[in-house]
Amino acid sequence: MTRRYLTTLAVLVAIGAPQTAWAQEVPSDTLLTVNHFLDWEHASDPQISPDTSQIVYTRWSVNKRTDRWDAALWLVNTDGTKHRFLVGGREARWSPDGTRIAYLARDGEGRDQIFVRWMDAEGAVSQVTRVNHAPWHVRWSPDGENIVFLMLVPSAEEWNISLPAPPAGAQWTTPPRITRRMHYRKDGVGFVDSGYDHLFTVPADGGTPRQLTSGAWNVGARTVGIGGSGTFDFTPDGTTLVFDGLMEADADLRYRESHIYALELESGEIQQLTRRRGPWTNPVVSPDGRRIAFVGYDWTPQTYRARQVYVMDRDGSNMRSITGQFDRDPQNITWHPESEALYFYADDSGARNVHLVHLNGNVRAITEGSHVVSLGTIANGLAVGLQSAHHAPADVVRFRLGVPSEEEPQEIVQLTQLNQDILGTKRLGAVEEIRYISTEETPIQGWVVKPPAFDSTLRYPLILEIHDGPHAMYDVGFNYSFQNFAANGFVVLYTNPRGSSGYGTAFGNAIDNGFPSVDYADLMAGVDSLLARGFIDPNRLYVTGCGAGGVLASWIIGQTDRFAAAAVRCPVVNWISFSGTTDITLWGYHRYGGFPWDNPEKWLRHSPLMNVAKIKTPTLLMVGEHDLRTPVSQTEEFYKALKALGVSTALMRFADEYHGTESRPSNFLRTQLYIMSWFNQHDGTARASAGVVR
Repeated sequence: MTRRYLTTLAVLVAIGAPQTAWAQEVPSDTLLTVNHFLDWEHASDPQISPDTSQIVYTRWSVNKRTDRWDAALWLVNTDGTKHRFLVGGREARWSPDGTRIAYLARDGEGRDQIFVRWMDAEGAVSQVTRVNHAPWHVRWSPDGENIVFLMLVPSAEEWNISLPAPPAGAQWTTPPRITRRMHYRKDGVGFVDSGYDHLFTVPADGGTPRQLTSGAWNVGARTVGIGGSGTFDFTPDGTTLVFDGLMEADADLRYRESHIYALELESGEIQQLTRRRGPWTNPVVSPDGRRIAFVGYDWTPQTYRARQVYVMDRDGSNMRSITGQFDRDPQNITWHPESEALYFYADDSGARNVHLVHLNGNVRAITEGSHVVSLGTIANGLAVGLQSAHHAPADVVRFRLGVPSEEEPQEIVQLTQLNQDILGTKRLGAVEEIRYISTEETPIQGWVVKPPAFDSTLRYPLILEIHDGPHAMYDVGFNYSFQNFAANGFVVLYTNPRGSSGYGTAFGNAIDNGFPSVDYADLMAGVDSLLARGFIDPNRLYVTGCGAGGVLASWIIGQTDRFAAAAVRCPVVNWISFSGTTDITLWGYHRYGGFPWDNPEKWLRHSPLMNVAKIKTPTLLMVGEHDLRTPVSQTEEFYKALKALGVSTALMRFADEYHGTESRPSNFLRTQLYIMSWFNQHDGTARASAGVVR
């Protein structure tokens, strides 16, 4: 049978042109091209008012002049009416009586500060803090009189030396940056200021913040060595704060270890409530004040374990898991008003739904369906959250929680349509769920995005997309990148190979002490399953991924030459050099058991760089110029090896990017266009004439 090829719908490709030909995306009113991204918006952090009448949420939009995402607070009534702009800012929190919101916004000098806005007709706004370091995780006291937050307390490293004084007018360089910590950089931030994160309180009407905790330790669980994840909650009587952290002198060297503590506000006394070793985080106090719920698991050196919901009495006694059989990761645990159960959402097999767990361990679904639903906040049995699906970007929704004895899932009501102005006139690619069997009879779930005008009698180019993590999960939510690839004539395959979360501890831990390993087989089995269906051109297979996806993409091209081209983004190619240069060094040191100098052979065996001599695939390398998670040196090390061996390659260092290449709107557009251009330059013509299929 004569092979038929598809000419892409929105990309002009010169058939038979030399590899230097540059493909350009043509703007379209009916297909989702990159130019539409400049008008894209997304919602986050919906919060329902105590009287359930209104919802405030953060709305993000592209600032085309500054090339950043701008945040603003918007209001919508819970019946979907009166959707309107409120004020610039983000992360709003209602006061207990619903009369005010506290939120974060920039002051006149561009620094984050806490503001309070009255929610009456006047709408007066007060700047509550004027601090030099950014406050975060803002929460009201139960009586509404104070606001508690986290903030860095600087603690400079002192090292006095007898340096001669510079002569008058001299311009000597600044002193060296000194650190004695393992983790002194953070992706997305750079070098972090020396100091410790602590709790502060400030009057809600404004004033001088008062520090509640102090010392050479951090409030906030640092399970992989870096901060920014501290959580805390008040007891209902307002006398005590419970928080996560690790009050140990060597906390910087502890991997996945944290505890729950109680701070008695009047005396300042701190009591450690958890005693078992583990990553115990996210404490929330029951409405009756008798119990504290939190998440975690007993410590293990394994690379993945699904977290559980634990409950203990207020004094730390009677600690027990109540989701032991659930085997999924609960997120945003929230007490039922009667203190008899907790709500949470969890990822499961590509979907995300809200669940309820009774104190007796019985878990049931509150929402059901093939969608991504998160739980924001609840009030009087009404919950708000976000919902997304294959063809529906995340929007604000509401749903009733019912009573714990009800068994029927609740109806979800959509309240916003942020991107309907764009998608209402676009033909999107159909998304099909697939399931296939990999090695060891392992079932794998994935999805295929097809071009809008898909014709099963044609042969299409295939992009295999691989997720970051590796303990993460592709879901059934809307994906602009994949739909844009499909609009340009590509079929996109994305799967959840072993190592992914959302399928239980055993599945996620299948790559323990071996990443990459069986995940490679799972990805190749997915490609084979599509080839068997006849609509994929075997000479136009492409692979891409960032982070853990970059690890696997660079690994794949060292195992097989079946792909016509690869776009490897922000990879790790040398586990030994990675572990000492990443911002999450403890995570790096716990990949393969023991330090790399104890067992270098194991570390090198799983490093894609060790297979570079086998690579023939044309490879585009892309990395953020400031990447600290998978450091730039990893990409450069791979690039120079490929150049030395004569492999067709190019290196792109994206300006103003840390991990990834897509945080700036213009860089998202560049990422899409460069990938498609590289793939179209390697259209499989030479491979087909040489008889290369695999």
